[in-house]
Amino acid sequence: MSHPPGLDLDQLRAHLDRERPGLVTGPLTGRLIEGGRSNLTYQVSDGTTKWVVRRPPLGHVLATAHDMKREHRVIAGLHPTNVPVPEPVLLCENPDNAAAIGSPFYVMEFVDGTPYRTSDELAPLGPERTRAAVLGLVDTLVDLHAVDPAEVGLGDFGRPEGFLDRQLRRWGKQLDASRNRELPGIDELQAALGRELPTSPAPTIVHGDYRLDNVLVRQDSDGVDRIKAILDWEMSTLGDPLTDVGLLAMYSAQLDMPDSPISTTASAPGHPSPAELIQRYAERSGRDVSAIAWYTAFAWFKLAVILEGIHYRYTLGQTVGAGFDRIGELVPVFISHGLNTLKEG
Repeated sequence: MSHPPGLDLDQLRAHLDRERPGLVTGPLTGRLIEGGRSNLTYQVSDGTTKWVVRRPPLGHVLATAHDMKREHRVIAGLHPTNVPVPEPVLLCENPDNAAAIGSPFYVMEFVDGTPYRTSDELAPLGPERTRAAVLGLVDTLVDLHAVDPAEVGLGDFGRPEGFLDRQLRRWGKQLDASRNRELPGIDELQAALGRELPTSPAPTIVHGDYRLDNVLVRQDSDGVDRIKAILDWEMSTLGDPLTDVGLLAMYSAQLDMPDSPISTTASAPGHPSPAELIQRYAERSGRDVSAIAWYTAFAWFKLAVILEGIHYRYTLGQTVGAGFDRIGELVPVFISHGLNTLKEG
């Protein structure tokens, strides 16, 4: 049997048989699912049923072990609601009890659907289906932000007080850790964000990385493309819901960079504009979005910092792969978008 890296299928089967007798009915096969940024995701099957296994990255178990419990906790809390998440099956927090992979992990239901990562992938749906799918992304976000955290056991899932200030300082520290070249405008952008910090609305469950390629979309028998599951909850917490909206607006903007190593779906025919997505969110949620320019500019800043970190690791030879040599070119573009967003807002 071929075992995917970081997952011993025989040991996983033995653990599942101990903890969930009768769940697995045959030998397990599995593969690593590409596309995750940090935590590793596998699809496993006994020939009849499919599941998904999530674990921390290889070699970084202790630093990210807590993510497994948080991810499992949030999907377990949301599963009984109308927010689409996979059904949780099992959480293993203690690696000593899980010889399966030697790290904390969890197992959840496999949900059939497509994570649309690029405009080329989305374009075959055609303008009408594309528009409906992206507007559905907004509607699902409204549903998420409507959940009362306390009612689903997530009342202590984060520290919403001072959330925006803490986020800005966190990403400022990330920037300082990656500084190895001049980045005109980035300090100006950070300072402007600090001066214009908005007053947050009531806190909600925040996904933290909400975009089209972090959900699974599938067309139902009635011809409507619906979101079947929200994935990748590793950055979720309690905080300001408009940070999710600003990030979604940012990812829906045109980068105007052909062959960019950062993919968006914004140029697919029928894709709604950021302004339209923001308006739909405001109408459906009833929240005041008058300060959305700040949140969108913060998203540009955050992504600029993330990309600069990738570029910095690339210059040190610590990151390899297609497109990483061009990541550095994008950082000034994101800074410029952030500054312009604040000025125009």
